[in-house]
Amino acid sequence: MSLHQIAVSHSFLLSSRSAYTLNPLLFSKRNRFRISLSHSRFTSIKHRSFAVAVSDNGIFTSPELAKSFDFTSEERIYNWWLSQGYFRPKFDWESDPFVISMPPPNVTGSLHMGHAMFVTLEDIMVRYHRMRGRPTLWLPGTDHAGIATQLVVERMLASEGIKRVELGRDEFEKRVWEWKEKYGGTITNQIKRLGASCDWTRECFTLDEQLSRAVIEAFIRLHEKGLIYQGSYMVNWSPKLQTAVSDLEVEYSEEPGTLYYIKYRVAGGSRSDFLTIATTRPETLFGDVAIAVHPQDERYSKYVGKMAIVPMTYGRHVPIISDKYVDKDFGTGVLKISPGHDHNDYVLARKLGLPILNVMNKDGTLNEVAGLYCGLDRFEARKKLWSDLEETDLAVKKEPHSLRVPRSQRGGEVIEPLVSKQWFVTMQPLAEKALLAVEKGELTIIPERYGKIYNHWLTNIKDWCISRQLWWGHRIPVWYIVGKDCEEEYIVARSAEEALRKARDKYGKDVEVYQDPDVLDTWFSSALWPFSTLGWPDELAEDFKRFYPTTMLETGHDILFFWVARMVMMGIEFTGTVPFSYVYLHGLIRDSQGHKMSKTLGNVIDPLDTIKEYGTDALRFTLALGTAGQDLNLSTERLTANKAFTNKLWNAGKFVLQVLPNRDNVSGWQNIEACKFNTEGYLLRLPLPECWVVSKLHMLIDAVTESYNKFFFGDVGREIYDFFWGDFADWYIEASKARLYHSGDDSVVLVAQTVLLYVFENILKLLHPFMPFVTEELWQALPNRREALIISSWPQTSLPRSTDLVKRFENLQALTRAIRNARAEYSVEPAKRITASIVGSEEVIQYISEEKEVLALLSKLDLDNIHFADSPPEDAKQSVHVIASEGLEAYLPLADMVDISAEVLRLTKRLSKMQTEYEGLKARLNSPKFIEKAPNDVVRGVQEKAAEAEEKINLTKNRLAFLKSTLFCTFNLQRTLQFSVVRSILYPKLRTDNEPRTQLAWSDKKVLISFKKHFFYQILLVWENGR
Repeated sequence: MSLHQIAVSHSFLLSSRSAYTLNPLLFSKRNRFRISLSHSRFTSIKHRSFAVAVSDNGIFTSPELAKSFDFTSEERIYNWWLSQGYFRPKFDWESDPFVISMPPPNVTGSLHMGHAMFVTLEDIMVRYHRMRGRPTLWLPGTDHAGIATQLVVERMLASEGIKRVELGRDEFEKRVWEWKEKYGGTITNQIKRLGASCDWTRECFTLDEQLSRAVIEAFIRLHEKGLIYQGSYMVNWSPKLQTAVSDLEVEYSEEPGTLYYIKYRVAGGSRSDFLTIATTRPETLFGDVAIAVHPQDERYSKYVGKMAIVPMTYGRHVPIISDKYVDKDFGTGVLKISPGHDHNDYVLARKLGLPILNVMNKDGTLNEVAGLYCGLDRFEARKKLWSDLEETDLAVKKEPHSLRVPRSQRGGEVIEPLVSKQWFVTMQPLAEKALLAVEKGELTIIPERYGKIYNHWLTNIKDWCISRQLWWGHRIPVWYIVGKDCEEEYIVARSAEEALRKARDKYGKDVEVYQDPDVLDTWFSSALWPFSTLGWPDELAEDFKRFYPTTMLETGHDILFFWVARMVMMGIEFTGTVPFSYVYLHGLIRDSQGHKMSKTLGNVIDPLDTIKEYGTDALRFTLALGTAGQDLNLSTERLTANKAFTNKLWNAGKFVLQVLPNRDNVSGWQNIEACKFNTEGYLLRLPLPECWVVSKLHMLIDAVTESYNKFFFGDVGREIYDFFWGDFADWYIEASKARLYHSGDDSVVLVAQTVLLYVFENILKLLHPFMPFVTEELWQALPNRREALIISSWPQTSLPRSTDLVKRFENLQALTRAIRNARAEYSVEPAKRITASIVGSEEVIQYISEEKEVLALLSKLDLDNIHFADSPPEDAKQSVHVIASEGLEAYLPLADMVDISAEVLRLTKRLSKMQTEYEGLKARLNSPKFIEKAPNDVVRGVQEKAAEAEEKINLTKNRLAFLKSTLFCTFNLQRTLQFSVVRSILYPKLRTDNEPRTQLAWSDKKVLISFKKHFFYQILLVWENGR
């Protein structure tokens, strides 16, 4: 292959999408009279109108009435679906139900991208399985969010000058319920805005009577089995909220802090006998119970077994011990053990049998153990203590140190590790069953790698603190006996009446009881969500029998432990069954740079604002293209591209509607409906472009269905996108115009109409779970729709396809692309029709020539001057040679494409400019001073520019050489013409009556027209004048 052939075939490539911009039906009037393809061979189809029928119900709008899809119609469409009852499961369908419980968002919440992600993915699953004919239940609800809700209402009361304790518990709970009724529906309405096809008639709230009954039942059953107990253990304590909080509600942040170095004198030693301890929290030294060093640290081995004096405690002694837990390279290698205020120290103290000493009150102030510092806030005590240590010469130094600070997710204050009396669940027996469920394949976690994380967490599980010191939530069903020890004497009951009855039976009728003031952790009620929402503990409830166990649990990977694993454990414990078969974990949504979205960074993208600008469908499609378990970077560029995809879909629908028969054309529609694409015989009788697009559609249906079944939603979206835009819109719609505007054969038009409708309606079905609004709008605009798209049947799989004919059309595509690339390389005017000689084997030429009109339309060829042969044409050396594929190539006469002399002049000037730029780059690279002083990346950049410039110069030189040779050949060809013929055309007055009027072929005339434009014509003109 020559350099010129390589350049044409592989350089300046155009994407297939650019074909759409080269619309052959948009020729200027100036060109129509001389281009037979646009005038004599094609006539315009009268535009059809279905708009009236579509818009009669006031819900849907036809693409013929709207330039683009109107996002404001989304709410109308959603309310119509809702009014038709499409979101409720249909029990007349004979199939196993598909059931998914929505992760209940906090009742205090407002929509963020995390919600948008789970709503999108779950709705995709639900809509897909509904179209597959399965009874489908997506059960929605909200969580009472104990801490968050109580905090919101307390702030509201504070704005009125009211404190919670002033109201009392009953009145406060009443105020919270009032707030919930007024504001609690905000998040639900926002979720609806995303298109969530939930069964809202079954919506639940975790404090509903039924769910509360389930919570109490679960607590009692666990207690009866000895799995719930009360004790004092280390918890995360929120001093501001004055409650224990879960690990999930603690966020760690890297913050600048201080490392304090303090002397601990050795009892009985000299003034030089002391240990220096480095700590970030000196105020906890009042809770020290030991000093530890590493057994192999020779610096301190002589002190092991002795006693140290805790500073500022009036001489309190603690033992100096050795343990491998100590990191001898951190700080001074000496560790103070304060088990009442550090998780690691707490574990170490329990292992070594050390006492636990608490120095802090529930509000974050120091207690009486701190002596003179009693009553001071923990941070004030830190400052005062350091000052006093400096005065007593016990302060060594302090230095800046980066800290990983635990802060409350709700209140924002620093969390305090604190030993507190709480209620706990023994988790080990429950975890063993949950581990076995994954091992036996009863539960599948997607993506698979999270199964290992799940196993690791359950294998190393700790007991669960389930009590919270709040007023809003499920009250712990425990009653104490007045005058008795709370830890020893208590009653577990389902109600106050039952508790009093039990107490009287045991202690006499005069006994008094009072309920535990704490509430249960919100995650406790959430752990029962998959079955409590279906009627449990009533296992005879209709919904429980029909829909439990559920099918899928979809949520973020960050709550795999806090929620998912606990649901599995509780489901097995209370129902004997894993509550769902699959767990699908999505990633976090980050900004375009991969940063976590936060108000502090100012990079939060609001879903509702996004919907207003780009539409719900574009947002959903963007979010769904991620991969399970992987974080997704969200950018406006992606949203803009997918908004364009929505518009492209809309415009395709508009085109299809315009070319279909009128609604009152009964015979036309009967003919269309009679066409069946589910038989191989019918498929193979279709013309090549139609057979190709239908075959590709059938392949797509199989691939997309398989990806849906495997939960590969990103693959689904990309596969549909590529087929619709790359195959259907860019290629088949354009090719179909050769049929639709053909004036000679109505049967050909019918085939194109039928294929357009068949492919487009199946695209709408495949895409509906992703983009429900625009697809339903377009579906309703199509004639003869007997049912809504949301409940239409999924396309049939394993339909016939012809891989051989697909390859044939791909050959035609390759030829079209090669010709387009050549046109682009030589800057041929978009509307200009050119001549082409197509060369190939007999078999290839046969099927390519049958689609001559399609080739002319797509490649902008002159239909009357397309020649097919098995060998190169005579003017091959004066033609641009393009290779489409093995055994198929084309020759495009250069003189027919460009003004050769003008192109030579343009390229000569361009080459001169490129050479000047190249020489400048080489001069910089040849300068030792530049190479020595410039940064490496700058030098590397200049080297890359020089190499690129050199490559462009060589390509331009090759192209110039080709053009000049063509110019010379054209001149030689012209000289072979008889001068009398030239004169007869150019100068009729010089022709004598005896000279015959010689007729030139049209191709020779074009040569002359081109010939007149270059300087050789001037030579002939001078010669003629001389005669």
